[in-house]
Amino acid sequence: MGFFDMVKKKEAPAPVGPFLLGADAKGKLVPMEEIPDEVFAQGILGKCCGINPAEGVVYAPADGEITQAPDTLHALGIMSTGGVEILIHVGVDTVEMKGEGFNAFVKLGDKVAKGQKLLTMDLDAIAKAGHPAVVITVVTNTDDFADVSVLASGDVNPGDDMIKVTK
Repeated sequence: MGFFDMVKKKEAPAPVGPFLLGADAKGKLVPMEEIPDEVFAQGILGKCCGINPAEGVVYAPADGEITQAPDTLHALGIMSTGGVEILIHVGVDTVEMKGEGFNAFVKLGDKVAKGQKLLTMDLDAIAKAGHPAVVITVVTNTDDFADVSVLASGDVNPGDDMIKVTK
């Protein structure tokens, strides 16, 4: 590659990480194996952990773009600026609630900043519907990275370092 080839290429280099995903809710951390849904507990969609929420607000775990925003509002997909694909799944089987008790503050294609409020959930409505309210954060492209590990334990606050993703 010559000097002029390098000058023409103005793309920013891809970030190399490691990337830290922040806690996306206030509450108690739930290790992957203890999430009350086998698909998540077995890591079928990727490495993950959950938070039993103490309040009904979900925040962005990283800077990125909303790539999934179903009408049921029970889940959001985010492609982080570092190339980490994140699925936030609010509650277990809450898709059955058809959006009842959820309110989104973002839509498909929106750019988000770490710590930004993404959605609210009515914890009483989720309990009344008979569903666990655990907020599950999944790195769906786990296989693209050398390591995905959960750093947090116990009580967490939004933005606390929760998951470390290493290239």
